[in-house]
Amino acid sequence: MSSPATQTTATSISAVADASRLVAFALRPKQRPARDETYANLARRYREDDRFAELVRAVCVGLDLVVLDADDRHGLIVASTEESVFAVRISDYSRRTGSDGKAAERVLHALAHLGAATLAYPRPADLANPAYVGRVTVNGVESFVREACRRLGEAAVEEGQSVDPSADSPDLEAAWRVYQRRAATPGSGDGRRVYSSTIGMVSKALTFLADQGMLTRRSDDDGGTYATTSRYRVQVGEAGRRMFAELLSLGITEITDGTGSLTHVEWSEKDVNQL
Repeated sequence: MSSPATQTTATSISAVADASRLVAFALRPKQRPARDETYANLARRYREDDRFAELVRAVCVGLDLVVLDADDRHGLIVASTEESVFAVRISDYSRRTGSDGKAAERVLHALAHLGAATLAYPRPADLANPAYVGRVTVNGVESFVREACRRLGEAAVEEGQSVDPSADSPDLEAAWRVYQRRAATPGSGDGRRVYSSTIGMVSKALTFLADQGMLTRRSDDDGGTYATTSRYRVQVGEAGRRMFAELLSLGITEITDGTGSLTHVEWSEKDVNQL
């Protein structure tokens, strides 16, 4: 017969294994509790058992991960710190998106991600609503960002800025020049999409988000139409403070979404501070 100490040790080992298993599920971006009973049970246990939740967070600390959220739909969502082996480096992102990783392309991809998040959640209520499903398209995001850059360009001309903005200007004010210099859809000669164009880069950025379980591709309309997932909502909420603060500092509150209508970016400084 095993001693109480042995039984306790076995129970502890089992709990550690379960906690590690839940973290492993979280690191599979397209995995959902609805598709796996074990994942569903572990996610429920995380929410209902404080000691187990503490153990899961301890496992995450050891892996340089941070728990962002957990629920029945998306399961456990974790984010990596800069030191984590699971962090997506710019070199990894460049390889996955087929870019060369140069500074100009990093800026363009960053703007594509900013445009996608802003169109997906133009209002604070959208980002705060777990049931809200946003919709973005490749053409819409590209038009959104290009129009924002056009407006920033006009503002720079009005202010007499014929050179690059000063170092203390918002990051986006410096980035718009890079985007405007890149063609939206340069021809390949045979009708194929050129991925060095801004349309191509936006397409790659949204495909990357879909591969990470952030978006779901719905159709090929408008260059590719995607719906948001709850995983994406949590990630945008986590990173949204600086992103929306930049838009507000530049006065970007109403921009075309590529469909001929206007999208209102209804974020105030108070909204940003609450993120």
